Parts: sequence; structure tokens; C-alpha cells
Amino acid sequence: MHPVLIAGYVALFVALGAAFLFVNLLIGRLVRPRAPNAEKLEVYECGEPTIGSSFVQFDLRFYVVALLFIIFDVEVALFFPWATVFGKAVQLADPALVTVLADGSTLTPAAAGLIRELGIENPAVPLFPELAGGAAEAVAHAGTLLARTAAVDMAAFFAVLLTGFAYVWYRGDLDWVRAVSSQVAAGQSPTSGGRNTTGW
Repeated sequence: MHPVLIAGYVALFVALGAAFLFVNLLIGRLVRPRAPNAEKLEVYECGEPTIGSSFVQFDLRFYVVALLFIIFDVEVALFFPWATVFGKAVQLADPALVTVLADGSTLTPAAAGLIRELGIENPAVPLFPELAGGAAEAVAHAGTLLARTAAVDMAAFFAVLLTGFAYVWYRGDLDWVRAVSSQVAAGQSPTSGGRNTTGW
């Protein structure tokens, strides 16, 4: 598809989206009743009237736990594409899977589909022409090699992930309530990063 045509489609999509939004806002403005009063103009949050100052000190523990969750959640999400590649490679290496037709020069549709899903657009039988033996052994060898490589890659990734997790655990970032008795005994505020503040 030509780049100008793609840009035209994108521009058309943006224009239709903006028109849809504008038309709905305009219809809402024309149709909805307008009866402002003191109660409707009050500021509220979550259906509750505000009491006191809007500035509230937010506990840092919520931020740390949320940040750690996002970090580890995103890293664990990388397991899914790896599992897909590893599973297809193991299937390809399976001796029970018929990978080559009887003529010895054509891949079966199942094997060709697996190889295409692994990223090779035009799979051919001699994946490893220098390998002694038949074409079926070459296909199985390629699957075994890819499965081993994927396992080593994921083991390295998982080791880095576990090292980070152990470091976070060792620092005490996973503890909801930290032991601050040593800081209090030294006359330091546990929330001030070692500075002396009034009240402690």
C-alpha cells in the first residue's frame, strides 16, 4: 500500500473521530437542561463533600508498592511471547511430528506452518544442508537448537528478574510496615531520611 494512501486513511480516521466527538458534544449542549444552583456548583470528590484542606500527605508506601507491581508485571508479561516461541520450537523438535513428506524434499503443512509462525516466511527442507542425515532430522535439530536457545535466554532474563526481586526484598521495600526502632532510638525520624525533626 502506498504511503500517501496510508496517510489519507489515517487523516480520514482522525477527521471522522473528531467529527463524531464534536457532533455528540454539540447535541449534548443543545439538548441538556441548564438549571445551575448552589448545590450543583459545589466541588465534590467521589460523591462526598470535601472536608478540610485539599493538600493531604500521601503515604509513600502506596507509590512504592504500585511501582514495584508495574515493574514486575511488565517483566512477567514478556514470558508470554517467549512461551509461544519455546512451545513451537519444542513441537518442531518432537520426533512424533511428521515434518517431511515421503519424497524427503517437501515440508508437511504442519511443519511449514510452525516454521512460518517462528518468523521464517519461506521455509524449505534443507534448513541445515551440512547436517548428515535426512531432512526430518535437520528440522528436528533446528527445533531443538531454537528451544535450547530460548530456554537459556529466559533463564538469564529470569535470573536478572529474581536478582532485582531479592534486592527489593532485602531493602525491605515489600514490607508494609518497616522496623524503625533503630532510627527512633538514634533520635531520627523514619520519614525524614535521617534528619532530625520535631515530634520524634
